[in-house]
Amino acid sequence: MYFIYLLRCSDNSLYCGQTKNLKRRIKEHNSNDSKSKYTRARRPVKLVYFEKYKTINKALKREFEIKKMTKGKKEELIINLQNNLNHL
Repeated sequence: MYFIYLLRCSDNSLYCGQTKNLKRRIKEHNSNDSKSKYTRARRPVKLVYFEKYKTINKALKREFEIKKMTKGKKEELIINLQNNLNHL
């Protein structure tokens, strides 16, 4: 299983990435030895959105689509997820 995810950084910016292990990757983003230059300077980060994919190709395609979105469109993804969770 592959994940694409959005993190909310301490400066309210959004970071998009992909991983096979979501829990581990978020811990890495918040650690002192994070390899991500973007999030290292904007800790702590918080997971606000994710999607699951069976193949890396589908995950990478979706990550590319999300990275091209405006911040407003990314915020809509987050709001829609929260609304769906509230209706469970």
